[in-house]
Amino acid sequence: MRTAYRVLALLIAVGVVVQAATVAYAWFAVLHDTDSGGVFDKNTLNGGHEAHEVIGMMVLPTIAVLLLVVAFFAKVPGGVMWAAITLGVVLLQVVLGTAGASAPFVGLLHGINAFAVAGVASVAAAKARRAGEAAAAPATPA
Repeated sequence: MRTAYRVLALLIAVGVVVQAATVAYAWFAVLHDTDSGGVFDKNTLNGGHEAHEVIGMMVLPTIAVLLLVVAFFAKVPGGVMWAAITLGVVLLQVVLGTAGASAPFVGLLHGINAFAVAGVASVAAAKARRAGEAAAAPATPA
């Protein structure tokens, strides 16, 4: 279970990188299209925007919930706490991303919080790795 916990936490951290890549692609595609005479409005989203939304609103929250469930069985010291924090910042990310559509300033917080998501998920993964190493270490005779 520690391995499952670690993999789920790492998937969230890697998901943040994928999210950054998809949104960068999306906006560079918009710039390219408008430079070529195209028009960008709410009816002309590209695959990058859609991927960013699906991953951010469905995939990462689902993985974060699974991480919390697995945390109860993984026997990672502090694992439940870090999984709960990870779920919290992922849910905050969804709220900030949704609110950013009406209040662009909130988009700044959405970008900053992405680093928090990656950071706490990485800490959770590191806790699982350390717990696994401690369990595998031979007991020293007294």
